[in-house]
Amino acid sequence: MSRSNRVVVPAAKEALDKFKMETANEVGVTLNKGYNGHLTAQQAGSIGGRMVKKMIEAYENGLK
Repeated sequence: MSRSNRVVVPAAKEALDKFKMETANEVGVTLNKGYNGHLTAQQAGSIGGRMVKKMIEAYENGLK
């Protein structure tokens, strides 16, 4: 079985993990390094949604 969520650029993994931890902190979700199976779908979604929002904002700011 192949994983579809593999990191395409391995050097970016650390930066992505840091970004995820910072975002989780912003939305008030406690995140552990490694597996976080204790999270609800709502908590995980709030982290992912906020990350996407921040990436879109950064892109839009780069266009200006």
